[in-house]
Amino acid sequence: MPDETTLRVQAEALTKFCIRVFQKLGVPEEDARITSEVLVIADLRGIGSHGVARLRRYVDGLRSGMMIVRAKPEVVSETPATALIDAGAGLGQPVSRYAMQKAIQKAIEVGAGFVAVRNSNHYGIAGYYAMMALEHDCIGMSMTNADVLVVPTFGRDAMLGTNPIAVAAPADKERPFVMDMATSTVPRGKLEVYERLGKPTPMGWATDEHGVGTDDAHRVLENFKQRAGGGLLPLGGEGELLSGYKGYGLALWVDIFCAVLSGAAYATLVYPKTSDGKPLPANLGHFFGAWRVDAFRPADEFKADMDDLQRRLKNTPRAEGQDRVYIHGEKEYEMTEVYRREGIPLNPKVADDLKAIARETGVKWDL
Repeated sequence: MPDETTLRVQAEALTKFCIRVFQKLGVPEEDARITSEVLVIADLRGIGSHGVARLRRYVDGLRSGMMIVRAKPEVVSETPATALIDAGAGLGQPVSRYAMQKAIQKAIEVGAGFVAVRNSNHYGIAGYYAMMALEHDCIGMSMTNADVLVVPTFGRDAMLGTNPIAVAAPADKERPFVMDMATSTVPRGKLEVYERLGKPTPMGWATDEHGVGTDDAHRVLENFKQRAGGGLLPLGGEGELLSGYKGYGLALWVDIFCAVLSGAAYATLVYPKTSDGKPLPANLGHFFGAWRVDAFRPADEFKADMDDLQRRLKNTPRAEGQDRVYIHGEKEYEMTEVYRREGIPLNPKVADDLKAIARETGVKWDL
């Protein structure tokens, strides 16, 4: 939570700063704008783990050559309802926006569209792309595989990514339904947030190098760096009692759709390195889908029923001690309104890193 040491920055100013950094590194203006927009929207929606705290990751990736500065995505194959795109090892956000636009256009033309992407990089929050479908009265879906961080049920070592799934569906007077979730109990970024705050994590989020539950975020993050074992637990938690195998299955499903189907890297093949440890292109895969609502029923009827469904849920009796039932995406929409008005809160360590990036790239820090 923000405190008195937290720097608050207006979204527009933060976006412009990120754009200047990317352009200083040689990224084309439009790609810089899209990538910066996705990062700042994550912060606006309260998903700080995928916001500008991730800028360092892109700066280092572009400098090292792991991410290609001026990549040229290529459509490898295409049908009226599907497409496969090779991202050329560039930034994940520009190619993902392009892929989702293509999926939406196919949905408009034939009812549904699906686009897979290979040879890509981290693409930010999955929900950004799913929400692109809303203004077209389409249901949107977005998913990606990711760096190996999640331990399979009964396993000790991480074998899969947090592999998020996002789905967005339009409503009428109520806000759209937007579910954006990792298939792990939490994403890696949540551990980073707790580490920055110096707080223990809840038990059930992660395991140590022996496969035993731990609340030490720093230990888990260090084990990630050293590939020493352990990792995040799949959605549901440890073992079978709380159905952790379901989260494991969802993560595996994402790897199949995003990587096996597209020809991208999967499981421990992502983020390869040379024999001397130099990072190679990540070769991540993404998958996007869009469905035109009126291909099934009139859109106004669907949206009216979406309103009714949400109101029924929100008006259900509350559990003792609770004053509200939320719909997925509702908290994020409300947080966006607050942060656009009051400014995005930046953790002091994140702000310090952004200032360091400014010095390194020669970009003026004026936030």
